[in-house]
Amino acid sequence: FCCCLNCELVVMAIFVRVFSPSRQPFVLFGTHSSKENLNSGNFNFPSEGHLLRNTGLGGSTAKHMVVQCVSPKGPLACSRTYFFGATHTPYLGNKLLSQIYAAAVEAVLAGIDSYSRTSNTSKVLMLLPIPETDPSPFPLTSSRALFAPPSLPTRSLGLLQVSMTVYDIPDLLGGRGCLGSVIFSESFLASQILVKEKDGSISTETSYVILTAAIPRSVSWLVEDNEVKLSEKAQQILKEEESFLGSFLTGGDGAYIASSNSLCRPEEGKLYFFSEGLLFFHPHYGSITISKAHMTSIRFYDGDSTSVVAALLIDYKSSLLAHLPVQLHTPGNSLMIALFPKSKLYKAFYSQVCSAWQQRGNSGVTLKMTEDGSDGSSPLCLRGFLLKSKYGCEQLCAVFFLQRFLQHFTVSSVSREPVMRAHLPTLLQQSKALPGNEAENDKVVITILTGLPGCRSSDLCSFLVTFNKEYGRWLVYRQTMDSPECFSAAHFQRFLASVLEPQHSRSARLSAYSRKKVRLLVVLQGYTDVIDVVQALQTHPDADVKAAFVIGAISTCVEPLSCYMEHRLLFPKFLDQCSQGLVSNVVFTSHTAEQRHPLLVQLQNLIRAANPTVSFILAENGVVTRNEDIELILSENSFSAPQMLTTRYLTYPGWYEGKFCAGSTFPPMVQICVWFNRPLEKTRFVAKCKALKSSKKSSPFSGNVYHILGKVKFSDSDRTIEVCHNTSSNSLSLVPVQEGPTPFPPPDSRNDGRDHSGPQEYFLVFVGCSLKEDDIKDWLRQTAKQKPQRKALKTRGMLTSQEIKNIHVKRHLDPLPAGYFYNGTQFVNFFGDKLDYHPLMDQFMNDYLEEANREIEEYNRELEELEYHDLFEQKT
Repeated sequence: FCCCLNCELVVMAIFVRVFSPSRQPFVLFGTHSSKENLNSGNFNFPSEGHLLRNTGLGGSTAKHMVVQCVSPKGPLACSRTYFFGATHTPYLGNKLLSQIYAAAVEAVLAGIDSYSRTSNTSKVLMLLPIPETDPSPFPLTSSRALFAPPSLPTRSLGLLQVSMTVYDIPDLLGGRGCLGSVIFSESFLASQILVKEKDGSISTETSYVILTAAIPRSVSWLVEDNEVKLSEKAQQILKEEESFLGSFLTGGDGAYIASSNSLCRPEEGKLYFFSEGLLFFHPHYGSITISKAHMTSIRFYDGDSTSVVAALLIDYKSSLLAHLPVQLHTPGNSLMIALFPKSKLYKAFYSQVCSAWQQRGNSGVTLKMTEDGSDGSSPLCLRGFLLKSKYGCEQLCAVFFLQRFLQHFTVSSVSREPVMRAHLPTLLQQSKALPGNEAENDKVVITILTGLPGCRSSDLCSFLVTFNKEYGRWLVYRQTMDSPECFSAAHFQRFLASVLEPQHSRSARLSAYSRKKVRLLVVLQGYTDVIDVVQALQTHPDADVKAAFVIGAISTCVEPLSCYMEHRLLFPKFLDQCSQGLVSNVVFTSHTAEQRHPLLVQLQNLIRAANPTVSFILAENGVVTRNEDIELILSENSFSAPQMLTTRYLTYPGWYEGKFCAGSTFPPMVQICVWFNRPLEKTRFVAKCKALKSSKKSSPFSGNVYHILGKVKFSDSDRTIEVCHNTSSNSLSLVPVQEGPTPFPPPDSRNDGRDHSGPQEYFLVFVGCSLKEDDIKDWLRQTAKQKPQRKALKTRGMLTSQEIKNIHVKRHLDPLPAGYFYNGTQFVNFFGDKLDYHPLMDQFMNDYLEEANREIEEYNRELEELEYHDLFEQKT
């Protein structure tokens, strides 16, 4: 159309953020929609000069109007062109505008589709109908494309708008000037997901939704008297016994007419059936007559359901186009009329129309029944159109496509990390099963038990291994203790590789059979984020090792008394260890006897808010009492469930390639492992542990010890004792270690580069806030046998009154010096002076001090000769 117009043509394909402050709503009739008025934005017209009746050519009635709709409280905006007069009457001017407008609509929609797939605005211009040459006899005054580069973010989260305007279209029929302009624009959201293919390449999966599609793209009204009379004349055939449509059969009730044209949406009107055609009356654009003479085929689809509409599918000849509104035109010349099931018109169609139309009449076209309305030959994809009749067809179609887009947008808006091609159908809810799950049957299933220190995950592990001995061979991995990190990914990966080493020499079939008999339990206690464990498996450097293992289920052990640091402040990583998408079960290991215990109920409500789908299991001291709960913990496919996979991608973007960063703990928690080889004093150790709770500090909690665990020996026993102390609950567990090898002992800190000259037998791990190793060692030294202190020599001033009395009692009967006698109570001299103590008392005290100091010197001499070893000193 652009090539045959003598006009100034400006085609605009503008991608802008629609919250521009310059946007404003407007309605312009006829010639007032000129380029000058649209660009100026100043719509001040003379009085009575802006009305519909005088804004057409030469002051006549306007044939169209341009509209811009703007959301008053949001960023949405769109533009439309609506028409006055039926577009299917032979009026050249109005028909020309509607055809140009239809081309503009198609160009805008093609631009949206192109941009959503490529995010490239330059490719959008290539889709617009801009002529490069001018072959028409009416040369263009000017022809140019104006393009405003978008200021878009790299992520497809911005609300965008596409607009196309054709300015100042001339009146080719009368040559009386310009008819005005046509404009069309839509606001839309685009979504783009990066997909990683099997070969490692990255492709894109795109989708978009037009948010302003609910605003009708094409509307026409009958305004002039001759058009109204023509429409009324068409309705007069209802009163005639015989007409060009044959005899009247039935009708007069509501039905919908629609086509696959982008301008069209299902329109409701009254439908009348004749023996040789039908009449559809629409309240806006009047009567539409469709004769069988213009049809090539008629098919009828009936869903035979109260919730699915019945559809009359009509294929017509091109000769009918002149008698159809522009919005019903399609390249395939197809049309659909929908009848609601069980309606009066639906029943009348079967009773009065169906048999008559199945007979060959004058046109030779007969009605055929079809059982599938979703094939490509139907004018609309009936999968989206034949929906529940209690809602409008259009609204349900919009809801269907909107829900599909929202699921796509949910995935794409999280991050730009790619998703695996095999997982994409599950993420978009297009498939309920994961491909390749059958191949996981020959893999080693990993069951992960995690939780905060003191959660009794080790007790649960021991119970599971003991209870399920007949299942096969069990392997247990326990986290490294002597490390500043709660979890070492490298150590875990080395362990996984070592599990498969004995099988490398076997045949592939024998190795697969062996793996079926092996279950791996990963037991973690600490402030470990579960996603780190998952990513350690996903990023294993050996692809064969990675392919040999699969995570079955993750369960978090919770000891209610060990969850809060202070008041209701949770320990770090507590809720992360219960997060959805990873954890399937939460196992409560205490307070299970009273299921409505306030603390237990409070934690269950908190965890349920963070993970609505998690299962709660009661296992006092790690002992599970129900077979169903054991099956949940040892599940082989809970972690791979579609819902878990979708949640995992949305919560932990990039997890599959190990790119998700879990972040640090706050308050900062550290664990310090100290090794020693000498026994502790049990009484002193218990007293020091019990005193930790009263010595706890408030925020920032520096120096607080919350957990102690390890293996020690006390001086009163030869057995090794396993220690587990929880400061929050002030509980101390001292359990003798069973004889025999441990499943996976904690590593010796000798390997970390520290100075150790010999083997060390015992260790304790201290977990707390901002701990220092020297402080921990000083604390632990106080629980060992203390080194005796040297005694100081005594002096006269150090003698106590009791010691002086003892000296007097022992020596008071010693011989008296000359001039003194003892009267039985006191010592008296010749002058009559009386003394309470022996006159030689000073000599007696000196003799006592000399004897006492001799003993002290002997004790100190023996102490110096006695060999004493520090708690952390190596044995020789």
